[in-house]
Amino acid sequence: MRVKPVFVGREASLGAGAGRARLRLYRGGGKRAVDVALCLLLLPVILPVILCLWLLVRLDGGPGFFIQPRVGLGARVFPCWKLRTMVVDAEAALQRMCDSDPVRAQEWLVNQKLMDDPRITPLGRLLRATSLDELPQIFNVLTGDMSFVGPRPFLKDQEALYRAAGGRVYFRMRPGITGLWQVEGRNATTFVARVQYDARYFRNLGLRQDFGLLVKTAMIVVKRTGH
Repeated sequence: MRVKPVFVGREASLGAGAGRARLRLYRGGGKRAVDVALCLLLLPVILPVILCLWLLVRLDGGPGFFIQPRVGLGARVFPCWKLRTMVVDAEAALQRMCDSDPVRAQEWLVNQKLMDDPRITPLGRLLRATSLDELPQIFNVLTGDMSFVGPRPFLKDQEALYRAAGGRVYFRMRPGITGLWQVEGRNATTFVARVQYDARYFRNLGLRQDFGLLVKTAMIVVKRTGH
């Protein structure tokens, strides 16, 4: 009986080549196409929610949106949209706290956040716990400044700290509304630890990873464990 030769190595090579081609396609333009498609699909649902939440935030007399410059793709600074979750004079309040409380000042220096931040309003705590304060960033995704999934965008004055920790690949990606660090390390890591999360996300960048992170984010929102 004649045995048909099996070219396992060649087939495996072809399969790996196809996988790399799909990865290049996703990184090159597929990821952006998915972002735009999701925006068009979700905007009719999300816009009324944003409007209602904006009106609720405005009840204290302050602005409904909080727009802050963040660093994005290619180190370009862009206006990042959020629903306001803090008191109106949040930046001045932070400076006063750091001047009067060395412990909080050190916490801010290391983590670039405060675990028990008194500047957050009662409604703001709910918005953060459910991650609803991030909804307006769909406008950033639509304009191409952000992606649905990617590294968390940081402030311009945090860029030197991030680079000093060895951060490089961040600047080759659009930052995301959600991502690996936001899902896995957000509540338990220092600011510079984000560098490792961003590097791992970049190494595995693909549709499968992004879809998995979106599912995990949905679970966090349902459980109200965001901050």
